[in-house]
Amino acid sequence: MPDLLLELFSEEIPARMQARAGEDLSRLIEEGLTKAGIYHAGSKAFSTPRRLTLTVSDVAKQTYSIETEAKGPRVGAPEAALQGFLRNQGAEESELEIREDSKGQYYHLSKTEPSVPSIGLIAEVVEATIRNFPWPKSMRWGAGSLRWVRPLHSILCILTDEEGAEVVPFAVDGIEAGNTTEGHRFMSSGRFAVTSFDDYEAKLKAAKVVLDPAERADHIWEDAKNLAFAQGLEVVEDRGLLAEVAGLVEWPVVLMGDIAEDFIGLPPEVLQTSMKEHQKFFSVRDPKSGKIVKFITVANRETADNGKTILAGNQKVLFARLSDAKFFWENDLRTVEREGLEGMAAPLANVTFHNKLGTQAERIARIEALAREIAPLVGAKPDLAAEAARVAKADLASEMVYEFPELQGTMGRYYAAHAGHDDGVPEACAEHYSPLGPSDDVPSAPVSVAVALADKIDALTGFWAIDEKPTGSKDPFALRRAALGVIRLVLNNKLRLHMDRLFDSQILRIKLGGDGVKGKLLATLATHGFHTEMETQIAAAGAEGQHWKDAAFSSGVGEISDDLVAFFHDRLKVYLRDEGISHDVIDAVLAMPNRDDIALVVMRAEALTAFLKTDDGTNLLQGYKRANNILAAEEKKDGVAYEGTPDVKFAEEDAEKDLFTALDSAEPAISAALKAEDFAAAMQAMAALRAPIDQFFETVQVNADNQIVRRNRLCLLNRIREVMQKVAIFSAIEG
Repeated sequence: MPDLLLELFSEEIPARMQARAGEDLSRLIEEGLTKAGIYHAGSKAFSTPRRLTLTVSDVAKQTYSIETEAKGPRVGAPEAALQGFLRNQGAEESELEIREDSKGQYYHLSKTEPSVPSIGLIAEVVEATIRNFPWPKSMRWGAGSLRWVRPLHSILCILTDEEGAEVVPFAVDGIEAGNTTEGHRFMSSGRFAVTSFDDYEAKLKAAKVVLDPAERADHIWEDAKNLAFAQGLEVVEDRGLLAEVAGLVEWPVVLMGDIAEDFIGLPPEVLQTSMKEHQKFFSVRDPKSGKIVKFITVANRETADNGKTILAGNQKVLFARLSDAKFFWENDLRTVEREGLEGMAAPLANVTFHNKLGTQAERIARIEALAREIAPLVGAKPDLAAEAARVAKADLASEMVYEFPELQGTMGRYYAAHAGHDDGVPEACAEHYSPLGPSDDVPSAPVSVAVALADKIDALTGFWAIDEKPTGSKDPFALRRAALGVIRLVLNNKLRLHMDRLFDSQILRIKLGGDGVKGKLLATLATHGFHTEMETQIAAAGAEGQHWKDAAFSSGVGEISDDLVAFFHDRLKVYLRDEGISHDVIDAVLAMPNRDDIALVVMRAEALTAFLKTDDGTNLLQGYKRANNILAAEEKKDGVAYEGTPDVKFAEEDAEKDLFTALDSAEPAISAALKAEDFAAAMQAMAALRAPIDQFFETVQVNADNQIVRRNRLCLLNRIREVMQKVAIFSAIEG
């Protein structure tokens, strides 16, 4: 069977669009061939700045015949209905047959679409794909109607088999498909014909075009590493930049240039970001000093002077760019020296965070208060956490971050150190945004953890308080990411936090303010919740405290906080599913007390998952479900709940008495283990119930004729349920 080769040759395609375009081309052509009834084995797409290429292997020369069945109206239906069905199907009444099913007799039409040559249908599929291609942005040029990412110059489309190559004939806006293409814009001349994919790829390479983007990327990376290694240096890895640069060149030529001495003292991140964003340069680092001392650029052509002219031009432009970066850096340092980091942050009082949540400065004040409350819970000093929170976002007002927003946090660390902050404060400035994604490192320093938690919790409680929650796939404020960040901070650092208390405190701070007496009450609330200590503080505050309590309970904080906790549980399910813990196990432990303690929930879930993988766990779960099902059925039938305490004196069978003994032994052992949070021991104690429960169901008839014995046995089943539910709500577990 022949192979199909398609090339769409145009002006330069933006690098960021190439990979997706290749995927779309492959998908659309394969879907079109399948719909047209043309068998094919598979496809592979390639891209360069000037071309999209697709090869499809083993394309059938003929379509496969298709048999279709259409059910028509009921026999005896109005004539108009029958004639309408015939018109829609393009059939005659003589072609119909009558079949009978459970609903009566109906007309049926069976049709067979015969096989036809594929080449004409392939032309239709390719033309439709080109005309309806889903570019993120496209343009029209000349007098035609075709929209393409850049002006389309030529189309190569051939079918190749052992007999040779055949052009698939079609045209799009006057561009006729052919069997020719062209090579590199500068290092080749003229068009050339190709006869197969292998011939096409080889001739392109001879014409200074590397077709495969992965091959171009590998070539760039290996040459860059070798150039750096030869001078005792190393290239800073950046896979995203590598993929982008590979999409900018058809014939990569790797060159290494110098950074002027004026700029070597700039922070490495500034040099990396400036060179990457403006010039698409790779940074070259001295491993001994950690400084960025050179750069790698990738040209799209070979030159007689081996790139000297290209490097000279790049270095001239780079000097101007880095001069700007140096100016921003020095200006920011002067601001820090003159006004301190809090002075640098002063303009944030005029920057709106959200029109319902105030300015950035107001948000920073809330984060500071919450960080002070969290600090003792994570092993940080409250004053240090508050200090870090006050200055963590100061770099948002810096000139450097205004120019390079991706450096927020990073520059904060440098400015904080320059201003004389220490004891983990500079690190907190850099780390409080983390973790941003699933592969991001999680802060472990106590001050950083306190501020990172405060930052994310303030965002979540703030948007919950104004009812701006994620809906469906929409999450404009990245609140799902923030919740996952909190979960990872808690679990990675093994923190024991009552999330609902922190949520309550911050929601009320947002709604009611947090100065004076309010601040003291909120601090108590964050630590102890609405309990005795809270009431003591309210009573001590007199009328002002009572007024605050009334306002707090009328603010809807409980409903908002509970909804936010439920959102966290949903995020936790997603996180734990990737860790191999099923959703029903999580549901079983979320129904237990202290469900807002994420670390506790996870410890329970991990222990329960391990237990259920054992024979004891599997069989005990079945025993629980059997007891629960019998109880549910009998309680429904009798209209009573069998929640009384069973008495061993009414036990008649040995298995019944053994179950009493086992429960009497297991219950205190389970309770002690749970109190010590030794969930493995709790599971082990519960496993001892397996044999007595199995024996009970094998030898004892629950619904005895004697109603006293029957009631006692049903209460015994309820005791099984109550003892096991000290560990988890087993009814939530499937299977």
